[in-house]
Amino acid sequence: MILNDSLVYPLTSHLSCLKSKYSSYCKHSQNTQTKATHNQNLSMRALLLLGLFILTLSCNSNNSKKEQPVVPVSETSKPYPAHFSKVLDAHGSLADWDAFKTLSYTLVPEQGTDEVHTIDLHSRKDRLAIGTATIGYDGEEVWVKDPDSIYKGNADFYHNLMFYFYAMPFVLADEGIIYEKTEALQVADTAYPGIKMQFEANIGASSNDEYYLYYDPNTHQMRWLGYTATFGAAEKSDRVNYIAYHDWQEVEGIVLPHAISWYTVENGIPTQPRSTVRFERVSLSTEAKPEGFYAK
Repeated sequence: MILNDSLVYPLTSHLSCLKSKYSSYCKHSQNTQTKATHNQNLSMRALLLLGLFILTLSCNSNNSKKEQPVVPVSETSKPYPAHFSKVLDAHGSLADWDAFKTLSYTLVPEQGTDEVHTIDLHSRKDRLAIGTATIGYDGEEVWVKDPDSIYKGNADFYHNLMFYFYAMPFVLADEGIIYEKTEALQVADTAYPGIKMQFEANIGASSNDEYYLYYDPNTHQMRWLGYTATFGAAEKSDRVNYIAYHDWQEVEGIVLPHAISWYTVENGIPTQPRSTVRFERVSLSTEAKPEGFYAK
């Protein structure tokens, strides 16, 4: 039986007091035992056994508390700005997302071949099946298996690109990100509040990239992502690209995109959709893939 702290602490204190009383009584009894009867000796033995039993319980309770301290979640969680925390909660909460180990989905582009993506959410290893080609990241290096030479892209750049666009807003809770408020994005009649995010120095392959998360002022669900792409260059870019997050689906209690659309930009404002990708057959699992799944 497991007791919570409100029961363990007073119980331990109470048993310690009993142990002290019985120990004093035993010393006194030993000094006057010449007149004790056989029945009194039996009673004394019973008291000694009871005292030892109580001492054992007290020690076990204290040891258990030291080995398994109860720490409030709020004391171990990374602090986030309140408005960003509301966005995370609107998508199912970061704690629920962190409970899953494996994400998989089929990416369906407007043109071209469907792709099956599988990602280890904790190690960020991944495996992508694109027709007869397979690319992946095993935790140390990116690899490609392409017997028919059909893959023409840059695997180093692409292997986790769509995962990061897909797993919004949760991937923006990663370590090494700096948050600050930014101006709202005005699209048609709606002003979407924004959060600017940038990486600390030497974080990721392109630490000079910047991200702008814009959310619905009523629901706090993510609505737009603005981002700059430096492709590892030393200089920052002032060209902001925009993706619309307008179609959501719920998977195991987590709200994830069903489709995202890149928009053309005029005068810094997204205007018309230019390409869309869909995400089908999405699954989240608390089980990790077998050893070697992400190896070449």
